[in-house]
Amino acid sequence: MNTDTSNTTNTANDEQSTVNEKRSYAVVLYGATSFVGQITAHYLTEFLSNAKDKNGANVTWAIAGRDEEKLNELQSKLASKVDIIIADSNDAASLDKMTKQTQVIISTVGPYLKYGEPLIKSCAHNGTDYVDLTGEAIFIKDMMDKYQDAAKQSGARIVNSCGFDSIPSDLGVYFTQQQAEEKFGSACDVIHMRVKAAKGGLSGGTIASMATIFEEVGQDKSRRKQVANPYLLNDDKDAPNVRQDNISKPEYDDEHKRWLAPFVMASINTRIVHRSNQLLGYEYGRDFKYDEAMWMKDGVKGKLSSYAMSAGLLGFATAMMIKPSRELLSKHVLPKSGSGPSKEEQENGYFDIRLFGQTANNDTIHTKVTGDKDPGYGSTSRMLAQAALCLAQDISKKEVSGGFWTPASAMGDRLIARLEEHSGLRFEVVDA
Repeated sequence: MNTDTSNTTNTANDEQSTVNEKRSYAVVLYGATSFVGQITAHYLTEFLSNAKDKNGANVTWAIAGRDEEKLNELQSKLASKVDIIIADSNDAASLDKMTKQTQVIISTVGPYLKYGEPLIKSCAHNGTDYVDLTGEAIFIKDMMDKYQDAAKQSGARIVNSCGFDSIPSDLGVYFTQQQAEEKFGSACDVIHMRVKAAKGGLSGGTIASMATIFEEVGQDKSRRKQVANPYLLNDDKDAPNVRQDNISKPEYDDEHKRWLAPFVMASINTRIVHRSNQLLGYEYGRDFKYDEAMWMKDGVKGKLSSYAMSAGLLGFATAMMIKPSRELLSKHVLPKSGSGPSKEEQENGYFDIRLFGQTANNDTIHTKVTGDKDPGYGSTSRMLAQAALCLAQDISKKEVSGGFWTPASAMGDRLIARLEEHSGLRFEVVDA
């Protein structure tokens, strides 16, 4: 874990840690009445009510948002009473009042490109740790450029993408590399991630985030260049420039006898993984290559599925970049904000991703990351909540200082342990 900081920064973080310990709440869930926010609120209530050890016992927390009536309604449905905080992204004073009361903020308020900056600004200036579930890489880049220095100075640890994008990928690669080091004495210089199986639905909030990204890309050519850069989030002066594979069209996997199709979350997951490599001191190597794709079946059926998936994603992206078709889809076809998979669908969902690593000496390792709930909501809410609790309880500011981090670089093994114990995730080495 890369935590190389100056004495000045360590002193500031020690002081900030003392301040944080005196705050009223360990965690505040902002955007609690959103679709995924409500799921997270119920999970946190149940988990913290039943916790018997440091992983949850005696944690003070609150729900927050701008609509008091909706927050009261949510509070009445939770298994135990929690405090309510009224705060609005358009009211900086209310955000500052909220962030100064808590150690960690969980944000579920997207699209983050539209609504996310004021809260990150407040956290960065007030030394408040922050986690979210954004899949918007250009948003993360914007926030790093604007608030990295403030976060380092205040001691705020900002950890984006703590949901299905990008914890399974980021921690999956981290776990695979650890196992490779233990088994072979060296890291993998290539890892391929493949989505073997997944069952779950999309919410209106997810669609809104995707629409916002495509709108930005459609209007601004510089954004297209950013989106295409695999090292977008590597902010060191000497970032790698290795050509990365990008599976954007149907391909056949000769080794595993399957067709491949593009994976919609690869554009954020790969960027997070490469940033983790930087923050971990390039433990994966400066020539590390990583790609993601979806596995389809072999034969004609798999080929047709791969071509259909590729064409569908291309068509959707193209339509969302053009204002008339974007508005038409948003109004008449796509899920509305606040909607999403039912509780039964969340409970019956799952995911199974496989990672295939190879070292420079051609040693190979095969791992998998699985989750027992709908990936985008049932599992994401648990990942998000445990990431916040991990920052609040397990990782001191002396260990990880202020700044923009990733799940793997900030929390690593301790977050894996929490997820396996409390979130239905499994990280395993398996036979190839």
